[in-house]
Amino acid sequence: MRRASSNKSKLVIFDVEGVLIPKNRYFFEVGKSLGFRKLVRIVLYGFLYELGLIPLKSALKHVFKLFRAIRIEELLRIFEQVPLMPNVQDLFEKLRNQGYKIALISSGLPTVLVKNLASILEADFAFGLELGIKNGVLTGEISGDVIERNGKFKVLSRILETEGMTQKDCIAVADDRNNASMFLRDVLKIGYNPDFLIRIRADNIVTGKLLDILPLVDSRPKKGLLPSKNEAFREAVHASAFFVPIVSSLIGSYTFALITFVITVLYVISEFRRMEKRSLPLISSVTHRSVLQTELNEFATAPIFFALGILFTLLVFPAPANGGAIAIFALGDSAASFFGGLVRGPTLPFNKSKTLTGSIIGFLFAFLGGLFFISPISALIGAAIAMVIEYLPLPVNDNLTIPLLTAAALTFMV
Repeated sequence: MRRASSNKSKLVIFDVEGVLIPKNRYFFEVGKSLGFRKLVRIVLYGFLYELGLIPLKSALKHVFKLFRAIRIEELLRIFEQVPLMPNVQDLFEKLRNQGYKIALISSGLPTVLVKNLASILEADFAFGLELGIKNGVLTGEISGDVIERNGKFKVLSRILETEGMTQKDCIAVADDRNNASMFLRDVLKIGYNPDFLIRIRADNIVTGKLLDILPLVDSRPKKGLLPSKNEAFREAVHASAFFVPIVSSLIGSYTFALITFVITVLYVISEFRRMEKRSLPLISSVTHRSVLQTELNEFATAPIFFALGILFTLLVFPAPANGGAIAIFALGDSAASFFGGLVRGPTLPFNKSKTLTGSIIGFLFAFLGGLFFISPISALIGAAIAMVIEYLPLPVNDNLTIPLLTAAALTFMV
C-alpha cells in the first residue's frame, strides 16, 4: 500500500495496558508466579489506585518491591505470554502503511518490556519505567519520568521536540486518568474503553474494536454498525433483568439474593479459570457468548457490577420502588447501548461515547419498563433520572449507580 504523504509528520501515541494488552493482565500473571499472598497484595494495591486512594507512583513502588529478587529474564518470559488485544498488529500495520510514526508509553511497565513490545509491533518509540537491577536480578526499586506527576507529558514533549512536530501533529490513544497529561488542547484525543476522566477530556470515544480508531485518526466520520452476536446476546441478558422483580416476588427477595450471590461467586471462579484457558460448565458457556472482543483476554468485571447493582437495589429499597428501578435500568440501559451503536447521531458533550439517539431511545424503553411496576409519573421521572446517570461520566460503574440512585429517588415518590 502506498504511504500517504500527508501523514508523514503525524505521530500516534498509545498507552499500553488496557489498549494494546489486557489491563492488569501482566501484573496478575507475575503475581501468580509469586504465590497467592503476593498476588492478593498486588491486587489490593491496584484496587486502592483505581479507587483514587493512593497515587500511581506509590502503588507501583509497593508492587515492584514484591518483585524483588526476580530475574529480568523471568519478567520477559511472563510478558511474552501475555496476549495482545485483538487486531493490534493489523492496526499498527495500517498505521505504518499510511506513514504514521508510532510511540508506546507506559507508566506501569518497565522500559525493557515496552521495547520488547515495540520491536514486535515495529513501533518507533518505547518508554516505560526504569528498574533497579543488580546482576540480572530486580532490586525492587523503580524510577523514571513516567511514574512522576505529568511524566507522560514530559516524554511526549521530548518526542515532539526530537521529531520537529507540534501538538497538532499528535494523536493520543489512552484508557485511564494516568494518561490525562498527554490529552493536551491541540492533540487529537481518543479514549479507548476509557474511565470517567478520559471520557470527559477525549475528543472521540471508541468502545468496540481497536481498529475502530482508524476512521478517527484519518478524520473520517464514525458509522453506525450492526451489533455482533455477542453484543446482541449481552444486551439481551441485560434486558432480562426486567423479570427480576417478578421472580423475586414469587420466591422471596432473600432467596433470590442468595441465588444471585452464588451465581456471582461461580462467575468469579469461572473468569479466573478462563484466564487460564479452562472452563466452568454452564457459566463459561454463557460468558463465551456474551464477552466482547475487548474482554477476551482480561477479567470481565461488568457482570459483577451488574449483579451487585440488582442485588443491593432489591435488598435495600422497598417495593415497588426497587422493581421500578430495576426495570428502568434493565430496559433503558440495554436499549441505549444497542441503538446508540446501531444508529449514529450527534454525541453528547462531556461523554462522547453516548449519542443523542441512543439516550432518547433508552429513555423511552426505560419509561415503558417502569410502567409495569410504578405510576406513569414516577416512571417518567425515574427514566429521566436513570438516563442522566447513564450519561454522566461518573467514576463508579453505572451498573451500580443507575439502579441504586434511581431506586433511592423512586422511594420518595411511590
